[in-house]
Amino acid sequence: MMRGKVLQHDIPDLSIELCERLLKDLERAKRPVIEATKCSLDNALYDFKVGFLTPGKKKIKTELNVASVKKMSRAVFMLEILLRNISTGAVNTKRELYYISKGEVKHNAFMKPIDFADQDESDSIIDFICEILECYREELNCYANDRGGQTYSQQLVVEESLSDGTRAVIDLSQLGTSPFQPKNRPQNLTLKARKKIDYCLIVESEGTANTLVANGYTKRHNCILVGAQGVPSNAVRGWLRRIQDQLQVPLYFFGDLDAYTMQNIYRTLKAGSAASLIRNSDYSAPEVRFLGVLPEDIKKYDLNDYPVKENDAQEVRALKKAKDALQNDPFFRDKRNKGLADILRWLLENKRRCEQQAFFTVNPRDPTMPEKIIVEKIKNGIYV
Repeated sequence: MMRGKVLQHDIPDLSIELCERLLKDLERAKRPVIEATKCSLDNALYDFKVGFLTPGKKKIKTELNVASVKKMSRAVFMLEILLRNISTGAVNTKRELYYISKGEVKHNAFMKPIDFADQDESDSIIDFICEILECYREELNCYANDRGGQTYSQQLVVEESLSDGTRAVIDLSQLGTSPFQPKNRPQNLTLKARKKIDYCLIVESEGTANTLVANGYTKRHNCILVGAQGVPSNAVRGWLRRIQDQLQVPLYFFGDLDAYTMQNIYRTLKAGSAASLIRNSDYSAPEVRFLGVLPEDIKKYDLNDYPVKENDAQEVRALKKAKDALQNDPFFRDKRNKGLADILRWLLENKRRCEQQAFFTVNPRDPTMPEKIIVEKIKNGIYV
């Protein structure tokens, strides 16, 4: 099991301990071994009470040999760059770290054998370091260029703790039609409500979220409305976790009815991902409910749905993954997520899909009809 969340002030000591152990093994003519948490579905555990995927006991062991010498050397090389950033307070994106490493090699020909051919190679080493130390990338002062979902509310006030010790206060009711978009580290944000907030609506399509706001949704309802931008980034997931924990309001996800949405978007939002096992505790929102589109909505509202295209490789692959998820994904196998697993089974059996925008067909002359349906479903508990 994990030893607990590793914070930035722990990283230098853990890194020195790691490197000293590698050096001692080399001095004793012993092959050094590096252990890292295995971040994959076959090492993912799910407990409904916890609410997100956590790592099991499996480790990836990398022993020094001809095949692994480059990987281990690159890990120590990149770790030195990251530790330098921690000591100076500098921050970088993965892309910038790739070029910093190229610069190091450029000025020291001795480093040429471990040069990165492309960014994918350096990205994988950064992830490897995180899995070794069991720390978040952000604790290494490495930030992805992702943003939290576009957020609208007439009631939400956000207070941000800045690096210089000062605080910035953002009142979302004063932003007009411009959304608030938290970046990188939602854990620096403190949330307050000007008046009681009833719920948070997470809309898969950013365009549809914008449409709902433009048509007055947040003015008629004391809520938070977030555009999730498809597959949720770490920033989106961290932001929604912040809303869940600090405001303790119900969260509802409104998105397409298809296998890709259920697995790659909704499950990742609710329980995290297998690739991010060491960070799901802060980057998942276990209390979010699936509002729709639900299978029964198609008949109830006479929605336009359509068959999965047999010649569409992406759709066929999503259905194949859905079948595998029902057998191997601990999230969908948990009996308390039976309702969500049943949706996957429906998709596999019927091979049909329905988009969230289909609600606009219910009454094409009433621009607020999708809003009315969403509110009705929330009020009557029509969600999973």
